[in-house]
Amino acid sequence: MELEKLPKSPELAYDFPKTHNIDELHQIYDSDPSAQQLEELGTVGIAGRIVSTRDMGKICFTTITDHTGSIQLISENGTTEGYKKLQTTQNGDWIGAIGLVGYSKRSERSLLTEDWSYLARTEIPFPNFRDGITDDEVRIRQRYLDLTVNPESLARFKQRSKIVQGIRDFMKAEDFMEVETPTFHPIAGGASARPFTTHHNALDTDFYLRIAPELYLKRLVVGGLERVYEIGKNFRNEGISTRHNPEFTMMEVYAAYWDCEDQMGFTERLVNHAVKEVRGQEVIDYQGEEIDFGLPWRRVTMDTLASEGTGEDLSVETDIQKLRHIADKLDIDYNEGFGPGRLLAEIFEETSEKDLRNPTFVTDYPEEISPLARGHRSRPGYTERFEAFAAGRELCNGYTELNNASVQLERFMGQEADKEYDPEAMSVDIDYVKALRYGLPPTGGMGIGIDRLAMLLTNTASIRDVILFPSLKPLN
Repeated sequence: MELEKLPKSPELAYDFPKTHNIDELHQIYDSDPSAQQLEELGTVGIAGRIVSTRDMGKICFTTITDHTGSIQLISENGTTEGYKKLQTTQNGDWIGAIGLVGYSKRSERSLLTEDWSYLARTEIPFPNFRDGITDDEVRIRQRYLDLTVNPESLARFKQRSKIVQGIRDFMKAEDFMEVETPTFHPIAGGASARPFTTHHNALDTDFYLRIAPELYLKRLVVGGLERVYEIGKNFRNEGISTRHNPEFTMMEVYAAYWDCEDQMGFTERLVNHAVKEVRGQEVIDYQGEEIDFGLPWRRVTMDTLASEGTGEDLSVETDIQKLRHIADKLDIDYNEGFGPGRLLAEIFEETSEKDLRNPTFVTDYPEEISPLARGHRSRPGYTERFEAFAAGRELCNGYTELNNASVQLERFMGQEADKEYDPEAMSVDIDYVKALRYGLPPTGGMGIGIDRLAMLLTNTASIRDVILFPSLKPLN
């Protein structure tokens, strides 16, 4: 596509002596609005994009904005070099300005400019700063414009950064070590999902983009790292929706000597901390609904919710024909290979998941759908696994980790057999089984979706609005 050309750019500066962000200037003056304060501040340098320009003949008013705020620049004809340069500027240009902080005749805080520098020229007509960008497709494909002219978008991604930093601070206080594990996996494992495949030319081997870091993180616990976590990208070859993006950010946490009860307590404290850090209180508004993140969170078993949702007494011991009949009535698509545990989970998801508004731990997941979780110590057929839900969507998944190598191999082999009807089933990872044979101490693990947490805490309806560059079909 041919781009519309604007007049040739003036010579651009290689650098600029910036001394303050715009908001810093406002804060400095607000803290001590005295003449002495202005005098002590002296000459400053600020930089940003031009939002608007008003040339009054003898004086020119230019508003610029950076990522922290905006300020008016004042240049007088005949007294500054900056005034002469204004004749070639346009909205969207990057400029740097040097001068003293003062006031206009209308008492608006301004920079009394002594000189300007051209930093970058926009060669395409810039969007209107007043109206912003309302076309979602344009906002997402051209995020650089969205961040510039839509203040709410910039604020949202600042909040996301604050969420992640707050989590890291919390993890450090809890004595967890942050680590990095491979993105290329020789075997797709750690979760049930379709992977992306790539080929390594030097090794002449196919690899998978990781669907989860779980099996590598637990290898580290085998190696003696008792508390580890990772925040990183996962990749799952699945559909795109307001809640799903094929490339997404997950945090996984593993602690030796913990079980799922320990992880549930840890998870609710972690999320509660993030909520208060970003929103300042435990009860938040999400899309017009109050969500209460106060402690403790409700805990309820999956079969209890499935029973409540159908009016039937359901469990993994329920006759499979009865479960299939209920699934048919609910118009659930299932395969004949599904056992009672998987059918029970499908019924729970259809009848109950959307109604879990305040944070809720759903516990005791069937063994059939939990190949990496340890069997429940008092409920045969179930595992010590939980998922946390809020606002009707899954937020995290965790369990007491299965650390018996023989049982894990059997589970893997069962998953391998399921591939006949389930393309998301796991494969056998012999090296991971070998690691378990060297001894994995009792361990509790948890994975939480950073994007979904950011959606909740920034009051955002679509996952595309908390990911800077979500997956999009390329334009022709």
